[in-house]
Amino acid sequence: MSFTHTVLFYKVIIEVKSVESLKEIHAVQLLTYLKLTDYKLGLLLNFNVLQLKQGIKRIANKL
Repeated sequence: MSFTHTVLFYKVIIEVKSVESLKEIHAVQLLTYLKLTDYKLGLLLNFNVLQLKQGIKRIANKL
C-alpha cells in the first residue's frame, strides 16, 4: 500500500500505487484530492503491472 502523491507543476496530481489491481476507491481518493485543490487533472499510476501503460489511469475533475 502506498500513500505517495505528487503535485506536478501545480497542474497535475500524480498518485503512485503498487497494488495488485486498481480499485474504484483509488480513483475516488484521487478525485477527492483534485476537488480539494481545484486541480483539473490527475494520474493514477500502478507500478505492480507487467507494462506500465497497463497501470495508468487518467482522472479528470470538471473537464
